[in-house]
Amino acid sequence: MKKILTPFLIVLLSFTSCSEDLDDNLSLQNLTTFNFTHNWDGTLVTNANFNNIVYTNANGDLLSIERLRYVISDIMFTSSNNEIIELDVYNLVDVTNNNNLSFTLQTQIPTGSYTVSFTFGLDNEDNAENYLDLNSESFNVPDMLGGGYHYMQFDGKFINSNSEEQGFNYHAIRAVDNPGMNPTFPQDTFFTIDLGVIDITSNTEIEVQMNIAEWFKNPILWDLNDFNQMLMPNSTAQIMMYDNGQNVFSLGEVIQ
Repeated sequence: MKKILTPFLIVLLSFTSCSEDLDDNLSLQNLTTFNFTHNWDGTLVTNANFNNIVYTNANGDLLSIERLRYVISDIMFTSSNNEIIELDVYNLVDVTNNNNLSFTLQTQIPTGSYTVSFTFGLDNEDNAENYLDLNSESFNVPDMLGGGYHYMQFDGKFINSNSEEQGFNYHAIRAVDNPGMNPTFPQDTFFTIDLGVIDITSNTEIEVQMNIAEWFKNPILWDLNDFNQMLMPNSTAQIMMYDNGQNVFSLGEVIQ
């Protein structure tokens, strides 16, 4: 990614001018693990629930989930004194294959109280990099749509207005106009998720909850009859996903 730092250098650079409180805690390093869980308005969702039309979105559309995977990146810990530990990392959460649902940081975090945040997707600088693992997962975006990588692939089926099963591909990427040799980008559509303040007092597990139903309802009521496929070249749809994504993630259980 854009900053290639060893864990030692990250700690050294992050704490060169830190407050006395953080300096005092340099010897108290803690492993931090993020556990990603998924629900539909409070009902647990795992890959065991996939491929069945059992969910109803806020618009009343009946649907199934067949594939769900997404990237989070740039995890940040901000102390009460606004000292920042920024970790230039990423994780492809693959619910379909039950992969990477837990992500343990290689850099240990000093004891303290932090506002914890991360990026959904990849910022523009990171998105221009080449990631062999994401390439092997066919997570790329075609060059005519600006290249880089998906932020999320969410696929399924729904019952359309003709009472027929129809596929949908709710794929989030960087919003793009004018697909082709010279695409343009009307708005950034990666975004920051703020999990709030978390006390790191020992090795810590942080649950990150995704309410999948929120992708379809807040602030924009999503009608799958209108927006179901060919959404990647549709900047309007991408910006709608960006808006609805602000409410998707929340902090769950914190285990010390």
